[in-house]
Amino acid sequence: MASRAPDASLRRRSLPPSSPPVVVLSSPHLPCCWQLIGITHLAKRNHLVANSVQGGWCESAAAAMAMRRVVAAAALLACVLLPMAASPVRGRNITAILDGYKEYKLYNKYLSETKVCDEINSRQSTSMTILVLSNDAMTTLASDAGDSLPAIKNALRLHSVLDYYDRKKVKKYGDESAATLYQATGDAASTTGNVKVVDQEDKNYGFSAATPGARICTVTKEVETHPFKFAILEVTAPIEFDGLFDTPSTTNLTLLLERAGCKVFASLAARSGVLKTYEAAMDKGLTLFAPNDDAFQAKDVPDVKSMSSANLTKLLQYNALPSYNTKTSLKFVKGTLRTLATTKAGVTVVAKGDDVSLDTGKSKSRVADTVVDSVPFCLLTVDSLLVPPELYVGAPEAAPAPAPAEAPQGSPSSDAPSVGADHAADHKTKKPSSSGASRPIGAFAAACSLVLASLLL
Repeated sequence: MASRAPDASLRRRSLPPSSPPVVVLSSPHLPCCWQLIGITHLAKRNHLVANSVQGGWCESAAAAMAMRRVVAAAALLACVLLPMAASPVRGRNITAILDGYKEYKLYNKYLSETKVCDEINSRQSTSMTILVLSNDAMTTLASDAGDSLPAIKNALRLHSVLDYYDRKKVKKYGDESAATLYQATGDAASTTGNVKVVDQEDKNYGFSAATPGARICTVTKEVETHPFKFAILEVTAPIEFDGLFDTPSTTNLTLLLERAGCKVFASLAARSGVLKTYEAAMDKGLTLFAPNDDAFQAKDVPDVKSMSSANLTKLLQYNALPSYNTKTSLKFVKGTLRTLATTKAGVTVVAKGDDVSLDTGKSKSRVADTVVDSVPFCLLTVDSLLVPPELYVGAPEAAPAPAPAEAPQGSPSSDAPSVGADHAADHKTKKPSSSGASRPIGAFAAACSLVLASLLL
């Protein structure tokens, strides 16, 4: 018996085979499961079209249900994809950004050498404005600082403002005071580490030191602006004030150690001769991890009183790196670090938030405080003594080593690979990464894929 066609009010003509296929989304921003769902839906749709051509008609109710699913799926995709397309978020890397501007090459170089770049990059969630200087202006700053890296570091920190500014904001709110990285370190006297934001005539605005009568350095170019998040502004001249280039003395390392509560460590370094090794390396690049006095009383720590001269030398050299690293810059170190006692890997950095620890493979030691940060030397205190694995009880004695004063085996060598140099170079090659920012998006997309699957399949 011939089949009766459905009533016109209850039927709907199927799309012809020549109709545009369902779009299959293929994008690096989408999980593979989403792309598979799109492919599956395309196959089902084409199958329904083929069947409808053979049968001539399809039930309106079924078609309406399918249409509702497609509309719901499209709405869900729009909710996910539009925010991703409208506001891509990337982790900022100041040296990678400035690497594209030849006029700031010298400024970028000093950012890497002083590790101020790490302090900037570590504040991803902080609104910041970086006041950059042209090569000529940076040459003036370096000359004013006596070409002293510690003094230049103070100035670069002063030029790193802990808030967002552009012409529109300054014209709206007018003059105000703003904190800087220099003020945040606690090295500045009183509030001299702040800068003044100055609304000038016409469309101009600038920045000056917080001291009365300071010169206003006008903004000549808004290099990059990301409203309320991050800005790079070029200013006419360096911001300076009396006392900016004053730096702590590092001539008496023993005194610095004793004042930091590391008297036992200082005494052992002087008695063994390793103190001379430290002092010889301070001008080339040295990071010293000084354990407090209580660290020598901890359980499982070798008895330094009965330790051989060779092993004591190795122990003390193991607590130092032949490169300049601050506590902040250690967070960016990948892999292991060579110590003065090792020619290869020595300790591994474990960073979590603001906490930084050093892992020897046998134990961990937390980096506590910064005693002195004077490029290229950094003195950090640690909670535990860093002990080479081979010096634990039961390990064989090390072979006798020459006296450090005569042949400082652990001091930096021009032929030896430098972790600090590799790290500095990495600032130039590392590009801004979106991996950290994409994780929340990926997690949200994975959850949405389950909903999308129920709509399409």
